[in-house]
Amino acid sequence: MTPLKTKVIVNPVAGAKTTYRKWPLINELLQSGGIPFEYQYTEGIGHAIELAREATANGYSFVVAVGGDGTINEVANGILQSGDSSNATIGIISTGTGGDFIRTAGITRDYIQACNSICASNKRMIDVGVVEYHKDGKPHKRYFVNSAGVGFDAHAIEAASRLPKIFGGTVPYVLGLLKSVVSYKNKSVNLCLEEECQDRRVLTVVMANGCYFGGGMCIAPTADIYDGFFDVVSVGDVNKLDLLKTFPKIYKGTHTTHPKVKVERASEVKINSAEKVVIEADGEFLGECPATFRIIPAALSLAL
Repeated sequence: MTPLKTKVIVNPVAGAKTTYRKWPLINELLQSGGIPFEYQYTEGIGHAIELAREATANGYSFVVAVGGDGTINEVANGILQSGDSSNATIGIISTGTGGDFIRTAGITRDYIQACNSICASNKRMIDVGVVEYHKDGKPHKRYFVNSAGVGFDAHAIEAASRLPKIFGGTVPYVLGLLKSVVSYKNKSVNLCLEEECQDRRVLTVVMANGCYFGGGMCIAPTADIYDGFFDVVSVGDVNKLDLLKTFPKIYKGTHTTHPKVKVERASEVKINSAEKVVIEADGEFLGECPATFRIIPAALSLAL
């Protein structure tokens, strides 16, 4: 069998900058796997999108992301933006801190084990989300493999992005979360699931393709990356005390029994508001509403 034309995209600062230290061993293990490959380091935010888009357009049929959830998101976006993503498969060697998408997909967190198995991996088509949103008054579009959210979780990620770069790992997100608990105010939104629209006062709304976000929180216990739908998790107008009491339950997925938590299914979601409501996707801050979220069934080939 002809070896796959493989490009490995390495984010050296993933995992609190530990990926740079891990890469020589990963490189050695991949070479011993017998598949010829080329690799490139990313040089900043958005660079992995560019590298993956170019690789796919140039005929690389296997594009491997070495990094965390943000790197996976960028590589997936690059493949899907290439114009012909049908012949490309994304592979994942997880060296990040969050690991939310791989939990759902069943991909090992052990990067050494991942190196030993990735060359012989099976492939399966997974659903992908796409969000159309606004930033600086201009329309934008972004794909996401795991989840996208509006409201509290996006506010926490925006707050984390403003922190000094001396912090690594999950520290910025935790600090952003704590800051948001103090400062965030629930939002009034118009939420449309398919053609059914309602005005709601919400803490947050999450369009979940996968089950986990925020570094292991089981936000959508029944989400399925193969079913062609989002699990839309909306947390209503809870107060700060109720939020703090309910928060630990999210890690176990038992928050869904709360009377102000709704879990609904939809393939298209539209959210608008007279207030400023911010958006994140796969843990990356994007912009603001109004926004439209759509699921694209079986859109991306994933090595498992």
